[in-house]
Amino acid sequence: MTQEQEIEDPEVDMDKSQALPLWTTHHDGEVLLRLTKHGPGHEAPMTIPEYFRESVSRFGMYSAVATRNNDKWEFLNYNQYYEACRKVAKALLKLGLERFNGVGILGFNSVEWFVTAIGTILAGGLCVGIYATNSAEACQYVISQAKVNILLVENDLQLQKILSISQKMETLKAIIQYKLPLKEDSSNIYSWAEFLQLGSYISDPQLDYIMDTQKANQCAVIIYTSGTTGNPKGVMLSHDNITWTAGAVSRDCGLSLAPEKQETVVSYLPLSHIAAQMMDLWIPIKIGAVTYFAQPDALRGTLVNTLHQVRPTSFLGVPRIWEKMQQKLKEHTSKTSALRRKVFSWARNIGLQVNSKRMMGIHDLPMGYRVAKSLVFSKVRSALGLDRCRFFVSGAAPLTQETAEFFLSLDIQICEMYGMSETSGPHTVCAPENYKLLSCGKILNGCKNTLYNQNKDGIGEVCFWGRHVFMGYLERKEATLEVIDEDGWLHSGDLGRVDQQGYLFITGRIKELLITAGGENVAPVPIENLVKEKLPIISNAMLVGDRAKFLSILLTLKCEMDPVTGEPLDKLTTEAINFCQRLGSQSSTVAEILEVQDPYVYTAIQKGIDQVNEVAISNAQKIQKWTILEKDFSTVGGELGGRKPGLPQDQSSLAYLEKAFCQELCRVEEPKE
Repeated sequence: MTQEQEIEDPEVDMDKSQALPLWTTHHDGEVLLRLTKHGPGHEAPMTIPEYFRESVSRFGMYSAVATRNNDKWEFLNYNQYYEACRKVAKALLKLGLERFNGVGILGFNSVEWFVTAIGTILAGGLCVGIYATNSAEACQYVISQAKVNILLVENDLQLQKILSISQKMETLKAIIQYKLPLKEDSSNIYSWAEFLQLGSYISDPQLDYIMDTQKANQCAVIIYTSGTTGNPKGVMLSHDNITWTAGAVSRDCGLSLAPEKQETVVSYLPLSHIAAQMMDLWIPIKIGAVTYFAQPDALRGTLVNTLHQVRPTSFLGVPRIWEKMQQKLKEHTSKTSALRRKVFSWARNIGLQVNSKRMMGIHDLPMGYRVAKSLVFSKVRSALGLDRCRFFVSGAAPLTQETAEFFLSLDIQICEMYGMSETSGPHTVCAPENYKLLSCGKILNGCKNTLYNQNKDGIGEVCFWGRHVFMGYLERKEATLEVIDEDGWLHSGDLGRVDQQGYLFITGRIKELLITAGGENVAPVPIENLVKEKLPIISNAMLVGDRAKFLSILLTLKCEMDPVTGEPLDKLTTEAINFCQRLGSQSSTVAEILEVQDPYVYTAIQKGIDQVNEVAISNAQKIQKWTILEKDFSTVGGELGGRKPGLPQDQSSLAYLEKAFCQELCRVEEPKE
């Protein structure tokens, strides 16, 4: 990238002649902070120990974390929270935690997760979250690469996973199991109570010295990417990445400080992901919020119970969570009387009108709005346990237009945030008073954005600059240089555009572009989304046809999920069955549809594909062939976020499936050696 031609001056207060680089791949490295010359982004850098102590001094007696125990919530206030973290820090030091080495945390969200994460950093170590669903081999890679000295596991199931590979992890010194019962009897395996007792051997001055000698430009947290192709990369986040970003998001989203009105969140998404960690852990410390921990089976049905008990003021859901809520609301409405369905439809029309005007800056409430709010909108929020919520957030993946508009019609603005692990979470934020449908919101104040290699439509690669940009990938120099250019800009690989009001819209990924045999570039995401919009029975749509003569599409139908494994079942969802019945079909499973190529369903799908083709900008962008797959995509099946056993190391099962489909339908020849 030539900075003079492609990007604006980032206006940072930095001297490139200084010895410190903008990036590093070493766990004990330091980087030059990207402070701006003035305004947002120029705040004094702060380490996490300083950040935490400041919040404790402001919010000491306010509740900080809450755990459900025997049908009763148990709380720690900020003073108690801080002391618990110090006790953990001392115990980690006693067990031999070395400076800049990792402490791994393998388990569901809990107060033990939180105090270990913070205690690790207070003790000079690096917090390393490990996905609870990781295989033993994946855990081994993370533990070895991050030089994990101490590992926290939730239960015996996770412990046995680690013990199966314990001989292969040279840096591991001790394991703590934080939920009882502890079945193993070993000198280096501790229960949570036994672990905490070790802290009495370390003095306060010894810990204080370690806390005081930390620097804001040093690493504090490592977030591992999903590793869909090859081994995951360790995203190194500095103290400043965490503390500055948490403060910037709190400010831009207008979150309240505890003395004004204490914010409340429910922690249930994996904390090894930066979105959940920022929302549940780091932002609450900044503003003095209270975090409630959901039950481990939250995603198998108990989340709604927790939401009803807690009634959070802010709620983060990935698109799948919002889609499931949408599905449940539709199912409930379909079972009510004709009059109630009519009132629900009328209220949704009112809600869509009101919120469409709000996006244009017109705050005009028709006479029916209050009635719609009383009869429908308020009841929907109460049914979801979100009646006190004023900040509804979606992240980690794009929200479909259908789901966004559904909730908007119910007077719920789901604010999409966009970012990466490499940007400490959010790069753009969206708030109720600063909302535009399908946009990701506006760039975080104090950060910079540029669109590299823009085309005639103003679409280019989204690139980032700011104090939220990560330090580098741990021990992965080549991978770091692939995403940080010579001027220090972080390249996302995402394509986007910015409208005249400054809202960012993501339009696809560079690597997702299909190039047909005729040389035409096709962005698959808009076409896939339009197919799902036209055909509500479709769960996933995947356009294929790279280097082929025409485009084809893989379709999966909306199916029930196994509540324990998350594996898609053969049975259709209620919404999909209703769709079939309206057509005249009696099919209730995917197998029934495929077995006879159900004429009602197949005709409806072809009609939907024809409607999509009618708005295609060229013949090359029209879908010529389609097929329905036997199973929906899932993480368990390997199509989403992982590899299927038996496939090559660098090839996901989804890519494998695409290639096979292309060969069958598009007659793509294998490239010659």
